[in-house]
Amino acid sequence: MNYPDSVHFLYALGNEIKTAKFGLERITRVLEALDRPQQRCSFVHVAGTNGKGSTCAMIESGLRAAGRRTGLYTSPHLYEPTERIRIDGVAVSADRFAAAFEQVHRAVEDLLARDVIDLHTTYFETVTAMAFLIFAEEQVDEVVLEVGLGGRLDATNVVSPRLAVITPVDFDHEKFLGTSLAAIAAEKAGILKPGVPAVFARQRSEARAVLDARAEELGIPVARTGDWRVTGLEPGPRQSRFHLFGQRHMDLTCPLAGEHQVENAVTAAVTLVQLGMPTNAIESGIATVEWPGRLERVAADPEIILDGAHNPAGARALAAYIERFYARRRIALIFGVMRDKSVEELAATLFPLAHDVIVTAPDQARALAPASIAALVDHPRIRVEADLAHALPAARSTHPDAIFVTGSLFLVAEARAMIGAKT
Repeated sequence: MNYPDSVHFLYALGNEIKTAKFGLERITRVLEALDRPQQRCSFVHVAGTNGKGSTCAMIESGLRAAGRRTGLYTSPHLYEPTERIRIDGVAVSADRFAAAFEQVHRAVEDLLARDVIDLHTTYFETVTAMAFLIFAEEQVDEVVLEVGLGGRLDATNVVSPRLAVITPVDFDHEKFLGTSLAAIAAEKAGILKPGVPAVFARQRSEARAVLDARAEELGIPVARTGDWRVTGLEPGPRQSRFHLFGQRHMDLTCPLAGEHQVENAVTAAVTLVQLGMPTNAIESGIATVEWPGRLERVAADPEIILDGAHNPAGARALAAYIERFYARRRIALIFGVMRDKSVEELAATLFPLAHDVIVTAPDQARALAPASIAALVDHPRIRVEADLAHALPAARSTHPDAIFVTGSLFLVAEARAMIGAKT
């Protein structure tokens, strides 16, 4: 099966959130049939609500700066599914992706024929198994593995990691993970395992209590970012600089915009310290990380900034950024989301900061109709456009100082492609 066919088959399995089948039995059976490739790798397993992708990228960059051969598994992707599986910072080739898919698919079909499993693995389960195969074949030194959804029953939770990391826990996917922070934190805490040390980012009190209780129950050592001190913070619209004091002293530059990325950089730095990486590698790795689509400036006149703020915590981080660096400037906001998102809460956080709001829809079947967004929220200058091709000229016509494109990573990806941002 070639690459286009493999991608078509994966998409035919259905949306990876809506068709999620929680439980580890199916993925475990498939990996057994593939000779347990995950057992031939060393993992740093990362869960959390917001920031886990950025944190994974910084951890991987620090490991690579230290001379380690790395694997990185993240989701979702911006353009192509190949982006989810990276070796030494580079997405796998289409041919390599297709070959891994063929191997996993054959194993799944055989298990189905013998009634060993009940259904074909989901999109996410399939790509997770593919990633394990590729990482084992490449004999990477360390894999940074991002949880897809939750933690306890996520397909990635079949691994026995070297270290578990939990970034800030907040509300998202409440239908699957629970409607309280404590319930969501309990799902994230499911990646904690006996004998595996952990790193916890700063948490809200309800989440912190759950994570701490689980760590104590398992008797595992925990490194907490709250035990480290940030001084000399110089936040900027494009990057932040600061000093970090704890077991070591580090001078860090985080090239990912937004003050929320400071905590992610601290989490990555503390993780890298626990992994025994030298200070200079940590500093240079974080300083050179790339993670597109998160407060990413892709044009200058007017400024166009892309940010995949698709849940309440992400919206609050984007709002804080706008209030700090664009408070006296005329803002046009282009906003489009999927139907399963907290539209009213996102809009209440972001829309008051914009002089003009253009609601639109990503080119996705699950996108919420722009007219439905407009009907749910109030703004004195709200405009409906069918797609981004019409929304961008509409935003420019308001003569803004800056245009923010947000609400969905699908919309961000479209904007990057349309504007010609460097990938």
